Amino acid sequence: MRCREVDALWDEIRGECTASVKETIETHLDACPSCQGLYKEYEGVAFCLACLPRPEPNCDLSKKIIEHIATLKFKHASPVLLATVDTPIGRLNVGVRRERIAYVGIDQGEPRDDLRARVEARLRAPVVAGEAPSWLRDALDRFFATWRVDEQVVDVSALTPFERAALRAAAQIPPGEVRSYGWVATQIGRPKAARAVGRAMARNPLAVLFPCHRVVDATGSLHNYYYGVEMKARLLKMEQGER
Repeated sequence: MRCREVDALWDEIRGECTASVKETIETHLDACPSCQGLYKEYEGVAFCLACLPRPEPNCDLSKKIIEHIATLKFKHASPVLLATVDTPIGRLNVGVRRERIAYVGIDQGEPRDDLRARVEARLRAPVVAGEAPSWLRDALDRFFATWRVDEQVVDVSALTPFERAALRAAAQIPPGEVRSYGWVATQIGRPKAARAVGRAMARNPLAVLFPCHRVVDATGSLHNYYYGVEMKARLLKMEQGER
């Protein structure tokens, strides 16, 4: 082994390496005064560096790094415009992307920053506040007149194929009626995936439009609804024509 090879493998002898490599390097060091001198210098520098106090983190720099990572995370994602709209069931937070509805949530008074962060995480896209476009109000009016989703006005690009299939199956349940998670699983050709259907309903970013409130457990019990059992019951009654 030549001196320049030892120099290239310097980190190996100080860290983890194979026994054969370490033995070869140590054999060379024992017979090479030049490398022995360099070894002592390197070890001296390493010792001095190890004795230096750890620098305090720069808060401004940390913030800039976090902000930069956030921009990289959504680098290729189209932004979502988040608006608030009054509807027959109350105020909705609605996210619009590429002239389609990408998010719908019932407003529960959540802090706007928390809501924005949650929508960004679910849709994997930057979210900005804005005013509801006129076509959005028209689309929601049509939905609440029929209680059926128009897939031409929704954006399901953030959903997995399984989630899309499960939510589309839920949309086939007649308004005001309920079906089980197992029923949905069978409809999409995955009869053993009832639990996965439950997770898809829990993660539904287009609540109300894709009616996860029409999906219940095998006993027919109204439970596990993000906006509460009372809201689930209220939606079903409104779909049945009750106000």
